Amino acid sequence: MFIALIVVLLIGRTTKLQNNPTISRASNPQVTAFSQYPQAQFQSAKEPEKKFQNLIKSPVKTNKPVARYVTTQAFAQYRPSYQVASVDPSNYGERYAQDVNGVPLNNQPIIVLHETGYSASSAINFFQVAHDDESVQASYHALIKLDGTVVYLVPPEKRAFGAANSVFETPQGVETVQTNPNLPASVNNFAYHVSLETPPDSYDASSQQTHSGYTEAQYNSLAWLIAQSQVPDDRITTHHLVDRSGKKVDPINFDGNKFLSLLNTYRQVRPIYRVSK
Repeated sequence: MFIALIVVLLIGRTTKLQNNPTISRASNPQVTAFSQYPQAQFQSAKEPEKKFQNLIKSPVKTNKPVARYVTTQAFAQYRPSYQVASVDPSNYGERYAQDVNGVPLNNQPIIVLHETGYSASSAINFFQVAHDDESVQASYHALIKLDGTVVYLVPPEKRAFGAANSVFETPQGVETVQTNPNLPASVNNFAYHVSLETPPDSYDASSQQTHSGYTEAQYNSLAWLIAQSQVPDDRITTHHLVDRSGKKVDPINFDGNKFLSLLNTYRQVRPIYRVSK
């Protein structure tokens, strides 16, 4: 439920790859924060993972504890199927180091949760078609199918076009970035977008009463995917909450308490003490 998610946030197995499976992983050398986002885990169902984190090393030596998320045994034991689908380059871009006015950007990453509205295949097909009209270009970084399959779409170091006119609200103020002078500011430059496939009986649903919700496999795979990130719970939000167009309500019927409970099962905070020299 949206209300449950809002309250919680404010308080604090193997499939064949599709044709054209690889997506360019070239990074923007000016932006380093992308390593805090979930990274693709292409694991064998028969071999245990050795490392799950791609952590940013702090250049500052301090004796203050620094919290890092580490994955758990439950994470290692859960092995969702995965696919990799190519996305047309017109539907995603680079993460910018400066906004349209030349102001340096230092936003910390957020994760935005969506739903597809229709089938996963229809969403993927849309992303694979070139769109010249910037107002209709769209993509996610990842998508979770009804059976829990994780579909990797846009690499985390790239800017997916998941939320157009959007703002992320924090106790310190609002965060948004304008990278195109012809389009409204959005959270895309510092967001990781992941979507849940809409159940067939809920296509065109516009309210909780007409939406049947998501599968257990989807909740588990979503938590498993996000557990690989260093994004804290209070910077995980929904398309509905960041949208400023007044038209986006997804993900409808999302159980925020269930998701956060699973997320805390798949990752935990580990303080790291560094001694000053």
